[in-house]
Order: sequence, then C-alpha cells, then structure tokens
Amino acid sequence: MDGEELTEQETALYDRQIRVWGADAQRRLSKSHILVCGMKGTVAEFCKNIVLAGVGSVTLVDDRIVTDESLSANFLILPHENHYNGKTLAEVCCDSLKEFNHMVHVAVETGDISTFGVEFFEKFDAVIISCCSLGKKKLINQKCRKLSKRVAFYTVECRGSCGEMFVDLLDYKYSKKKLEETIECQIEYPSFEEAISVPWRALPRRVSKLYFAMRVIEQFEDVEGRNPGETTIADLPGVLKLRKELCETNVQY
Repeated sequence: MDGEELTEQETALYDRQIRVWGADAQRRLSKSHILVCGMKGTVAEFCKNIVLAGVGSVTLVDDRIVTDESLSANFLILPHENHYNGKTLAEVCCDSLKEFNHMVHVAVETGDISTFGVEFFEKFDAVIISCCSLGKKKLINQKCRKLSKRVAFYTVECRGSCGEMFVDLLDYKYSKKKLEETIECQIEYPSFEEAISVPWRALPRRVSKLYFAMRVIEQFEDVEGRNPGETTIADLPGVLKLRKELCETNVQY
C-alpha cells in the first residue's frame, strides 16, 4: 500500500467505490494517515467508515478506561462481560476496527494529546478531535497550523441528539467546472479560535440557535474545569447565568 499504484488486491477489494470516485482518489485515500482523539458515538462511526473505505492508517488516542456507560455510546465495544478489564477505549476500538479491514493499519497512541509536540502531528494528513476541552481544541488546532504541510483539522461534538462539527482546511484550493470552463478557486479557513471569537451580533441570522447553546455549555465546562458531557441539571443556574453574561457581551456595540 506504500506504492504509487493500487495493488491487485486493493483494486479487487475496493472495486465498487473505485467505480464511484475513481482509481486516483482511491490511491490518494490509501496513502492518507488519520489521527483520531476521543472515541465516542459519531467518531466511532467515522472511524468505521474510513477503515472500510481503505484509508492508509488510523491512529487512535483515548486513554479513558472502558466502562458500562461506554457500551451505550460506542458500537465498536462489544458487550463481553469482564472482557475489557483495564483496557482503554482506544485499545478496544483498535481491535474492533482491525476486523473491518485487515489492509488498513490501525494503531494506538497513549498519553495526553495536548502534550504532544508539533512534530508529532506532521505524520498525519487529518486530525479529528472529540470529547476534548475548549482549551485543548484550540491548542491542537494551533499546532496543526504551525506545520509546513497542510494538516486538515476537525472537531466533532455531540450532546444528546444535537451536535456540531468545525473544519479547518487552512488554505484550500480546488477547481470546479462551469459549462466548458474550469475555474480555480481558493478558500482561506479561519482557525477554531478565530471562528468562535466572532461576535454573535456579526453572525448571519440563519445561524442555528444550537450554535450559541454549544458555545455556552462549552465555555461553562471550560470555566468549571469539567470534561465535555459532565454538565448535569444541577448546573442549570450556573449555565443560565453564563448565558446571560455571554449574550450581554456579544450584543454590545
């Protein structure tokens, strides 16, 4: 899989999707290396999909120990009694993902991702972050932006039936066809910190109210030193107080 062309085995395995997006796209996919931090719900589904699609490698980071609660939010964890004693989410998910596609290299990296040096992220083409604090998201995004190569950065957060995703592709260039003409286009993406720092009054009216709710909860957890998802009904007075403060701050001219 390290060669420039797809092997006969790869071509046979990925035949149906090659018919959809072509051999060149499949070749580039098979040479891509993805870093994923935070194994839960949506991210587990994402990992399953890219492994089945034939990405080059997936590296998982999540040192949290598997619990009964983990089983309800991650289909990669099979409910075997006493089977996961002491194992981390990354380790268990790694074992499951390997079964989906033996041609994809799936590995585990241990440690706090916020302590990893900038050079660590240079090994990857895309970094996906979930279940992380506000400060950690900003820090990882900053490290990706310092690299000489373009490393795509994504954050994914789900809270109950609601969720959001942030994408930073830095300086992204692409082409599109208009009739018989090919037009070269370019998009300059803001950093995560720049995006969430935009005053609310400056945002278009079509922005969902969910966006503002996510910012309030996110900042409340950051101020209280909580991990994502650790807010309970007992915190409602504090959350409403912060919401009022943020609303007042963001509507001032």
